[in-house]
Amino acid sequence: MQQVLHFETDGLTAGVDEAGRGPLAGPVVASAVILDRCAPVAGLADSKKLTAKRREVLALEIKQHSLAWAVAWADPAEIDAINILAATMLAMRRAILGLSLMPAKVLVDGNRLPDLRFDGRVLAGEAIIGGDNSVAAISAASIIAKTTRDQMMVELDRIYPCYEFARHKGYGTEIHRRKLREFGPCREHRQSFAPVRAASR
Repeated sequence: MQQVLHFETDGLTAGVDEAGRGPLAGPVVASAVILDRCAPVAGLADSKKLTAKRREVLALEIKQHSLAWAVAWADPAEIDAINILAATMLAMRRAILGLSLMPAKVLVDGNRLPDLRFDGRVLAGEAIIGGDNSVAAISAASIIAKTTRDQMMVELDRIYPCYEFARHKGYGTEIHRRKLREFGPCREHRQSFAPVRAASR
């Protein structure tokens, strides 16, 4: 497993990541995590490289041992209104706002930063490509975002069982596309995404 780096900064550093940019249904979810250097969590990695069971175990440890964590999202209506990239940045900003401690610096997975202006202050920020597998705090945020979104999709499956959201989590799998063609989209589908638009005709 790739070594996870720890950035040394003045004050607290929050890692931020998202889950669910690509699916055809459900929210895009972001998380922000401030790890406790005195209570490291072993085994952090990109959530996509972990089993669902391992993600759940690590998510619990992160919540128990981090200095602060928060999760937020943008729903399908917001995604359709402002586009998926802007909705992702909005969810990240909401997650940072949800932290009980304000970090001095924010490390974000990818190549873009959300709006980091808060109460007249601009937080330091760094976008790190591949950060979810190389920076501990971003890995932690990736795990929290992924486990939260997966649980949200399981709950949506109970409301809309015909789409089998618990099985594919809203991603554009063959079974999901088949269900879309059969039943048409529901309010949890992203109407601006091409496969959903096609199923609406």
